[in-house]
Amino acid sequence: MISAAALLLLAQAATASPAASPAAVPSPRPTPSGPVVVLETSMGRIRIGLYDDKSPVSTENFLKYVRKGHYNGTLFHRVMPNFMIQGGGMIQDMSEKPTDPPIRNEARNGLRNSRGTVAMARTNDPNSATAQFFINLKDNAFLDFGIRGMGYAVFGEVIEGMAVVDKIAAVQTTRRGQHDDVPVTPVLILSAKVEGGATARPPSPRPSVRPSPRPSPRVTARPPARPSPLATPRPSPTPHQ
Repeated sequence: MISAAALLLLAQAATASPAASPAAVPSPRPTPSGPVVVLETSMGRIRIGLYDDKSPVSTENFLKYVRKGHYNGTLFHRVMPNFMIQGGGMIQDMSEKPTDPPIRNEARNGLRNSRGTVAMARTNDPNSATAQFFINLKDNAFLDFGIRGMGYAVFGEVIEGMAVVDKIAAVQTTRRGQHDDVPVTPVLILSAKVEGGATARPPSPRPSVRPSPRPSPRVTARPPARPSPLATPRPSPTPHQ
């Protein structure tokens, strides 16, 4: 592929004028256009704007769980500094709450797993996302569609409260049972509510089902090798790759 600099040199050589061509302006990052969901956590408030235009299935799925109170009392149960924080499915005894059937993967929507974006967690099956979600702590391009497979569907973005997200990312973690990267002191989602709920579309009625025995949804792709966490000392080594 010809680089931008090479194209600029070619353009200058083709004209008699010595004036330089203006530098290309990068495409602006999309702005969430859908409803806003407010997470009240034990460490502060996080406001999430939803991309209902680009991720309609994931957005409606998230709103459905918000409306019925599914997230109230759940944990941010997986915290990996310099990668992401994951929550929305487990309670304090590390058992998983019942969920509705999984949704299809919308990762092919043009949205990137950039810092502050919110995406659906899943198992190795691309179409296995239910209620759990994660917030990217950095630009995680390797989670995007087509980089290492089907990717992880971004459906929202933190529009207020990234300082709270970073504070959660700095907590001390440990291993509990089969789960790695669990905060020593539980980080709770106390409540999740739609801000100005009248703007949200009404939920589609779907029967609730008990989850069948399957791996807990998680960001199964691991980040590239990275330095040990710089925040709070951890009782275990940096998470394996």
